[in-house]
Amino acid sequence: KVYTETVTYPLWERRSEHAAIVGPFPQPLAVIALGYSAGTPKGGLTAEVVKFDSLDALKKADPASVKGKIVFVNAKMARHRDGHDYGIGSAVRTGGPVLASKMGAAAFLLRSAGTDEHSRTPHTGVTGFRDPKEAIPAAALSLPDADQLDRVLGYGKPVSIKLDLDCGITGTYTGANVIGEITGKKYPDQIVPIGGHLDSWDPGTGAIDDGAGVAIAMAAGKMILSLPQRPDRTIRVIAFANEEMGLFGGRAYADKHASEVSKHQLGTESDFGARKIWRMTASVKPSARGAIEQIAKVIEPVGVAYDPQHPGGGGSDLSQMHAKGMAALTLTQDGTDYFDYHHTANDTLDKIDPRELAQNVAVYAAFSYMAAQADGDFGSAPDAFKNDGARD
Repeated sequence: KVYTETVTYPLWERRSEHAAIVGPFPQPLAVIALGYSAGTPKGGLTAEVVKFDSLDALKKADPASVKGKIVFVNAKMARHRDGHDYGIGSAVRTGGPVLASKMGAAAFLLRSAGTDEHSRTPHTGVTGFRDPKEAIPAAALSLPDADQLDRVLGYGKPVSIKLDLDCGITGTYTGANVIGEITGKKYPDQIVPIGGHLDSWDPGTGAIDDGAGVAIAMAAGKMILSLPQRPDRTIRVIAFANEEMGLFGGRAYADKHASEVSKHQLGTESDFGARKIWRMTASVKPSARGAIEQIAKVIEPVGVAYDPQHPGGGGSDLSQMHAKGMAALTLTQDGTDYFDYHHTANDTLDKIDPRELAQNVAVYAAFSYMAAQADGDFGSAPDAFKNDGARD
């Protein structure tokens, strides 16, 4: 069966964005507005730029040095297989504008949270603004433009930028989590949830973020549905609404199903592109480690290594159910080049390798089917993993 659960959230819209250095060396800049950014006054705003190399440096700054200026944070990310430097970029993007606003800044710019050093394609993403009254104009520069602004600032002369953003919250919107189920033949009320999120950022088509994740989960469900016998437990494929602007679909699902957390057997979401899965981690009760090891043996031949020392978070949206006590996996794709395309106009279908996509589907089908057939449970219970962390 297929059904929907409504999700309501603020409607933020982008209409246009422009930026340029106006002095001392006039030139245009490749820029994109960030989610929940306020618009600039009609005709734009022009202000002097003050630069920081990290979010911590901004935190330590004298508010008087920031007041009325455009704050520019030039924190750099490097490529990693597990994409862990995104923790740097996303922290600047979400926390930087909020902090700059509190310090009296006129606007905020950051070096895009990305790794495409030679592409003038800026990366959008959400800010930490939740109250429109506190929002200031906030945007991301492409990496070459951030480097160029840094060079211009290096001359030691005052640098002014004109920023013109037409964007903002225009009301609310009601969307939906879309859910498809294969009902279990023995334990229909016990659930193995898998999924991705329906939404994507507007510059590209959302192929890697997160069309691929939805496709992987749907294809795994279709493979299981095609088997001669139904699985013992219900396989639930969830396409979550509006992950990008603040996990609205994941939060709504977790709130609605909090009382059923013990029935959610073991879950994860695909939201890191479609390169090959290379690592599996898990958060389950100790007595379920043997079952996890059995799953690991099945998926090892397609290149997935089990790391028993680290927890599994369930992916972006299902992290909300994990926080309420659902046992969870993390199936990590190779993210070496993921942040070359993430949240940009270059997030398009040509970045998907069908063979690598097929490996993802095989892993998701194998794990979810085995979890549905497992003897016993994986430890889901209210607050079961509230102290989740790496094991000794």
